Amino acid sequence: MSGHSHWATIKHKKGAADAKKGKAFSKVSRLIIMAARQGGGDPANNIKLLYAIESARAVNMPRDTIDRAIKRGTGELEGVMFEEVAYEGYGPGGVAVMVDALTDNRNRSAHEIRKIFETHAGNLGTAGCVAFMFERKGVMNIPIAGINEDELMGDVLDAGADNMEKSGDYFEITCAPTDFAKVKDALAKKYKVESAEIAMMPKNRVEVDEDTGRKLISLLDALEDNDDVQKVHSNFELPETLLK
Repeated sequence: MSGHSHWATIKHKKGAADAKKGKAFSKVSRLIIMAARQGGGDPANNIKLLYAIESARAVNMPRDTIDRAIKRGTGELEGVMFEEVAYEGYGPGGVAVMVDALTDNRNRSAHEIRKIFETHAGNLGTAGCVAFMFERKGVMNIPIAGINEDELMGDVLDAGADNMEKSGDYFEITCAPTDFAKVKDALAKKYKVESAEIAMMPKNRVEVDEDTGRKLISLLDALEDNDDVQKVHSNFELPETLLK
């Protein structure tokens, strides 16, 4: 089971709380603004904007809020301009951690991210220190309950995905980022796609014990809670006892 899926499952459980705090809308708005600024306001011709809008729909962001964010990105409405920043470091047990952020103040973000790592028994590293351990993939999770595995595998391959494997209570499907929208749309016609995103998937996974796993969850949760952070990726594999 992948560290990505474990963390994705945990995030799904706390997603409602994030939405109540208003963080979900704030984070997705930044993503839309940045995508529209870089590639224009038409999702048909801007794949990053298409992904951002998909993320907005996943947290039930109203259409007019999405439209305002797009217009801020294209300059039709005034708004704060953000830039993409990536941080790399190590968590407890030497586990690799990558952080994608959108910020309007690089110095503030770097200070805050470094402090979070240090407070949770990790350390912020230099650019490139762990990036080589990951590869970018489209990732979708479909609940296992009630699914015929052989039938799903056939549909997954027909949709153009690269791989499918069981991960906890889900089937995790991966594909090339360029095929993400096509694969997701094809599977969504027949199955409940619980989550779908472009993520940095670990090439190899590190098994951790319960104590280290709890510390890692605390670190990743604190990183996710930071307003500037968009996504957190890691390569740990939690023990089943901790997941339960």
